[in-house]
Amino acid sequence: MLSVLTAIIVGSILILLNGRDPITAFEELIRGAMLEPRGVRLTLVKMTPLVFSGLAVAFALKCGLFNIGVQGQLILGSVAAAWIGFAVEGLPPVLHVSLAVIVAGLAGALWGAIPGVLKAYADAHEVITTIMLNAIAIQLASWMISLGSEDGTLKPGPLAAKDVQDAIPRTPEILDSARLPMIYKIPFGVQMHAGVFLAIIATVVVMFLLTRTTFGFQLRMVGHNPAAARYAGVNVKRMMVLSMVIAGSMGGLAGGMQTLGVNFGYEGNQSLGLGFDGITVSFLAANNPLGINFSAFLFGAMDAGAGSMQKEAKVSPELLQVIQALVLMFVAADQIIRRLYRLRTADERRRQRLARQHRAIRQQQAGQSSESRAREEDER
Repeated sequence: MLSVLTAIIVGSILILLNGRDPITAFEELIRGAMLEPRGVRLTLVKMTPLVFSGLAVAFALKCGLFNIGVQGQLILGSVAAAWIGFAVEGLPPVLHVSLAVIVAGLAGALWGAIPGVLKAYADAHEVITTIMLNAIAIQLASWMISLGSEDGTLKPGPLAAKDVQDAIPRTPEILDSARLPMIYKIPFGVQMHAGVFLAIIATVVVMFLLTRTTFGFQLRMVGHNPAAARYAGVNVKRMMVLSMVIAGSMGGLAGGMQTLGVNFGYEGNQSLGLGFDGITVSFLAANNPLGINFSAFLFGAMDAGAGSMQKEAKVSPELLQVIQALVLMFVAADQIIRRLYRLRTADERRRQRLARQHRAIRQQQAGQSSESRAREEDER
């Protein structure tokens, strides 16, 4: 929380330099995000994909892998959900929504499996491969919804909408039967889609998987020490692949929630940065699945209240993005926070405790030796 506080202080200074009142700005941010029914609904809706993308980062990190490819997994999950949403007809809503959600998760899982396999069997660094797969996913999705050329030399993409009125390529709108159910009057009469509950369920499942199963124990063992895990009989390569598959499925579900509950289709400029925001959300929560819900709520509230802050306090919403980036910087560079607030790490506290105990023992020994010398002098 000190990282968030420090980022807010720096952001307040920037707001002051812009000639605006930071207190009024943050009051409007809180009011727009949590004190108005529409703001609460918007906060919860924006929180949902962040929970899934945060879980995608955290789960892979438990196995010692840095999944920067959440954005690509999210994009392919969005495209897959949109395809099922408009192409499959005649299904009842429960089956149609379920199928779209499952396919979104599978698309992300398959995309996540690629860097997992490359890491396990070719020792290719997952940071490099996931970054490149992000770029491939973006271009692949752009091709699938591309409009083609007016003269017909370039054909439109296989998922492109045929009746696009503007220049933004997109898929056809998904059918009503594929849309996530909308939940009403939760609380203050707000409206939100059922993806919020799916995010909570996913959190519980991930927590149970990591802490209450043999698979989770082996996965965390690989994350702590792959050599020791291999010596103990754990199939390290299998764990690496499976961790990226499950992490990728979380990323795909993040995209599916956006398509089925918010955008009702996929277009090229949607969900920008949600996968990368998951890194900040996960780091802020120290990769704890339960904490990810709280950090996702914080970032969702910041996005939801940005409009009110801009309208009433005349503060640019880009400053909130700066604050979010500062949070990530202070979380990643925790030495800055420790030196700024004079905090000590657990190892430093342990060393100081041992040093105090050593000094106490030496003082006790010195006292005993002085007493023995005094007794000897008395005897003489």
